[in-house]
Amino acid sequence: MEKILDISWNTILKIAIAAVAFYFIFQIRDILILFVFALIISILFNPAIGFLVRRKIPRILAIIIAYSFLFGVAGLLMYSAALPFINEIQLFSQLFPQYFEKAAPILQMLGLAAFENFDSFNAALQDWLLSASSNIASAIGSIFGGIFNTFTIFSIAIFLSLEEKVVEKTLSLLFPKKYEAHVLVIWQKVQFKIAGWFGTRIISSVLVALMTFSACKILAVKYAVSFAILAGVTNIVPLVGPLIAGAVIVLFTLLDSWAKSLFILVVFILIQQIEGNIITPILTKKFIGMAPVLVLLALLVGGQLWGVLGAILAIPLFGILFEFIKEFLKKKRDEDAVVL
Repeated sequence: MEKILDISWNTILKIAIAAVAFYFIFQIRDILILFVFALIISILFNPAIGFLVRRKIPRILAIIIAYSFLFGVAGLLMYSAALPFINEIQLFSQLFPQYFEKAAPILQMLGLAAFENFDSFNAALQDWLLSASSNIASAIGSIFGGIFNTFTIFSIAIFLSLEEKVVEKTLSLLFPKKYEAHVLVIWQKVQFKIAGWFGTRIISSVLVALMTFSACKILAVKYAVSFAILAGVTNIVPLVGPLIAGAVIVLFTLLDSWAKSLFILVVFILIQQIEGNIITPILTKKFIGMAPVLVLLALLVGGQLWGVLGAILAIPLFGILFEFIKEFLKKKRDEDAVVL
């Protein structure tokens, strides 16, 4: 018997509307990405803003205090580290010929002809700068584009913070009434986990930077400030960050002294063990509860799509999706159990 596919005009209209909606979303995907990042940042500030509001401080003043405190602390840290960092860069430039002589034989063995001698290295560097000069305009454009995007993200985040419970109101409109209470409970968990995750990463990164700086000073390792900044910043990105920082610190210390390099390797491993097994577990108390493989997957996807900022912010975004999917599967399993 021949089957006839009967599609109503109503179904065709729904498919057409869905196609147009997906096309529209695809066209504004860059704007949506900025909005998602801004939403995550506003979530991070919600606990601080809520704390100030509960102390009878007007919401707009609480927002100004919270955001100003962040930028103030960041500016103070940058100002404090700027002069020692510049001094270490100048010291490195002075000692670079010595480092070159030590590293050149190893690099030549790897087949890098530019490291045959210092003159050939300078010639290769000049050729690279000349070839790269054509991309200066695009590089400047990328820098200013990044600055503009950062300004846009924080502007949207501030406006989202101004509107109290804007996400809760949106979720109430999107979901049916019978699911509204459950969705809002999940959203509260998500906010708590995201804010907690970022808070623990920042605190643990500051502690790692301080411990790295102290270790370098005790062992008389050059570039203590630079190494501390590197260790602290990269530690924000789990798993991958500490590996990169450790490799760079050990290799640069090796150019100065193999004994110091060995000691700093042991100390850095010890610092990471303290951070990973003591500090982070105590601080997080399993805020997000994502498996390490999912964290690594979030880092790779976010980094591939949106660079360093994406690698950092992709983890809480994955956390949001993970929490909703987990709750959905749990609810479905409970419903199936009731039916059986």
